[in-house]
Formats: sequence, C-alpha cells, structure tokens
Amino acid sequence: MRLLSFLAFLSGAMPVTGAELVMVETPGCYWCARWDTEIATAYPRTPEGHMAPLRRIRLDESLPDNLDLEHPVRVTPTFLLIEDGEELARIEGYPGEDFFWPLLGKMLEKLQKPDNG
Repeated sequence: MRLLSFLAFLSGAMPVTGAELVMVETPGCYWCARWDTEIATAYPRTPEGHMAPLRRIRLDESLPDNLDLEHPVRVTPTFLLIEDGEELARIEGYPGEDFFWPLLGKMLEKLQKPDNG
C-alpha cells in the first residue's frame, strides 16, 4: 500500500495540497508515545507526510480558531485531516502501525480532486 502511494506521489497522480495532518495529543499519553516511536520520525519523509505535513496540538490547550471540526476531540491521539481549515476525516486513537497507514491512505484519498480536463 505504501509503495503504491509513493509511486502515485512520484508520478503526480497525488496532488500537492494545502492539507495538513493535525495530531491532537496529551502529555503522558501511552498511544501518543507509541505513535511517536513507530511513525513520527519517518512520517515527514513519506509521500503521506508530503501530502499532509504534521502539526501537533495539545488537547489541554485551545484549538486554533481557524479549524472547523466536525465535533470536539475527546480521545488522544486523534489525527485530523485538515484542508483549508476544514476537517475532512479523522482517526481517533492509534490502532498500531499496520492499521495506521491504510487508514491514513483512505483519509488522503479525500484530497484527490477529479480532473477537469
């Protein structure tokens, strides 16, 4: 799955967008720390990381006013796919590396715009 995403990214089939992946976390969160160990260092170098760079926000701090969320974040980590300030999709919790990448890939499909030409 990740190889296909990478090849699509290189071929231009996956557009570069103004999207971001917002990770809402809390200090001492076991699953946040596990995500950091398994994913965080590699994420910025992946096609997914190029499509939706990571921004971290702490749950105990005010969320930025420019984020239009479907509903409040109550679980950490929560991963929000944001484009133009709007939430397109989310993953609540961290299901482990084997499930995270496919779930993220499904989310990123929402960024694909149909060809107009």
